[in-house]
Amino acid sequence: MPIASFVDYFASIPDPRIDRTKLHGLLDILVIAVCAVLCGAEGWEDMEEFGRAKQTWLKERLGLALQNGIPSPDTFRRVLARIDPEAFRRAFLAWTTQ
Repeated sequence: MPIASFVDYFASIPDPRIDRTKLHGLLDILVIAVCAVLCGAEGWEDMEEFGRAKQTWLKERLGLALQNGIPSPDTFRRVLARIDPEAFRRAFLAWTTQ
């Protein structure tokens, strides 16, 4: 199952947020962002639009929690801007070259 591999590789990325600001799981954000970009998303709004359009699929097939719905464009921007780029690069390369 591809998502298990994604989770295995991307779970090691440190979450840069403080606990009280975490309305969405980091893996939920990363899965939606990566899937959206692979499907042609070009910006934060596209990521949110993709997530809303595929919300049921993301929950059912990928097991995303999405307890607070789909992250807003600002959430994607803030979280992804703070992710350690080297940790993301290592995880992405490991995932795509498995």
